[in-house]
Amino acid sequence: MSDTERPRVLVTRRWPDKAEDRLRALFDVTLNEDDTPLGPDAMIAAAQDYDAVLPTVSDRIPPDFYTVPDRRVRLLANYGVGHNHIDTAAAREAGIAVTNTPGVLTDATADLAMGLLLAAARRIGEGERELRSGNWAGWRPTHMIGAQVAGATLGIIGFGRIGKAMAQRGHHGFGMDVVFHNRSKVDDAEAARYGARQLDSVGDVMEAADFVSLHCPGGAETRHIVDAAALARMKPTGYLINTARGDVVDEAALTAALTERRIAGAGLDVYEAEPHVGDELRGLENVVLAPHLGSATATTRLAMGMRAIDNAEAFFAGRDLPNRVV
Repeated sequence: MSDTERPRVLVTRRWPDKAEDRLRALFDVTLNEDDTPLGPDAMIAAAQDYDAVLPTVSDRIPPDFYTVPDRRVRLLANYGVGHNHIDTAAAREAGIAVTNTPGVLTDATADLAMGLLLAAARRIGEGERELRSGNWAGWRPTHMIGAQVAGATLGIIGFGRIGKAMAQRGHHGFGMDVVFHNRSKVDDAEAARYGARQLDSVGDVMEAADFVSLHCPGGAETRHIVDAAALARMKPTGYLINTARGDVVDEAALTAALTERRIAGAGLDVYEAEPHVGDELRGLENVVLAPHLGSATATTRLAMGMRAIDNAEAFFAGRDLPNRVV
């Protein structure tokens, strides 16, 4: 089949080599060789020039993308689970299919969440900065005392795949008691597999837990679900971990709580205005900051690419989409 007969596909950022090789074999594909974000004009032009756009969670898709005259695009095959960067209502209205890549990044993200929890509790980032600066004066009994993780209470907001994987690590790995809040009722027997019990509200979890880990989807329903009022219910010895979406936390309220030591610390992998992170938050010692690494293992990133391609291949073959969102 010639390139003129194959679907035209735009990939907005660089993908793992093996995934890009498969794209070349299947489609008339345009890759983003310099790996820089596409601006609004380029995204709108893509809607006119390509049958499918394969965006990532960091892409900004302007409103005119869905309504531009002479629109050609019929598929947004997202590289990632989260899709709050895509206006799904506008896509549905325009007849654009939307897919995502669930199920392949569960363990990688839960691993990172537990890593951030441990790093925040044991002040690992702070300690490394002290050592690298040449200011470490040696071991002493009162130096850089952190929080005990084993046997503590882990609170989870959002008990889906990743929330359950985090509960598995906390309860079975560290002997933690687990409490959680989920929008729907979780079967008690299912919760018991993770040593977990469901509470009625986000606030109840914030109040009960020593460590709160966020695993809820982004979007209008969960925007700032952790706000100043929720943070006020945390223990002063409590820690907040976010590997979900930046907009689920009111970052200004969190920064204030950390600055004023109303909570002990935080571990963050996602931010409200990525890649911008405020100077005040970056300057705090009691927060561990990671650059959105939740799915960043070689195995996971390749699997995400392959799943996005599976969706695109099914779409152009007229088959049911494996991971349809819209």
